[in-house]
Amino acid sequence: MTRKTRPRNPLPGDPRRDDATRRMLRVDHAGEYGAVRIYEGQMAVLGNSPAGKLVRKMAAQEQKHLDAFDRLLPERRVRPTLLAPVWHVAGFALGAATALLGERAAMACTVAVEEVIDEHYAGQIAALDDRETDLKATIEAFRQDEIAHRNEGLAHGAEDAPAYEFLSMTIKAGSRLAIWLSTRI
Repeated sequence: MTRKTRPRNPLPGDPRRDDATRRMLRVDHAGEYGAVRIYEGQMAVLGNSPAGKLVRKMAAQEQKHLDAFDRLLPERRVRPTLLAPVWHVAGFALGAATALLGERAAMACTVAVEEVIDEHYAGQIAALDDRETDLKATIEAFRQDEIAHRNEGLAHGAEDAPAYEFLSMTIKAGSRLAIWLSTRI
């Protein structure tokens, strides 16, 4: 007698596919909002220095990403994270604080955040099914921008920042926590 293989039933607590997509959109919107705020904090300190001009260019790309998610949330009936006021303050503070440590520390912040976002977006792309080809393409295009930002940060001395390893590890941990929280709240 052969047994038929039945599809796996979701475990209690597993989000349904639609819920998972809504969570993705919510957290991506929060992440792009946080990135814009980080760059605004850095620009407030760096001004029109060469690093400030580079940050301004990256901030403009992040704003385009945020604008896209600003459109997608209402289209998909997704509420934004309730933590937006926290990310408003925390993002700006992180950007300003790292820029006050110097241009290389600001670039180290960019590298750390973008490495986390790269792995985060890669995981989302792998999780999205074939019904979400447009969303996959959007996230992949944004992921490529984030990789370019990381590479710009590396090219502009991020790894030469004082206490680079500690700074990077701390910012990555904070970024992962922000992702976890924004997915759920």
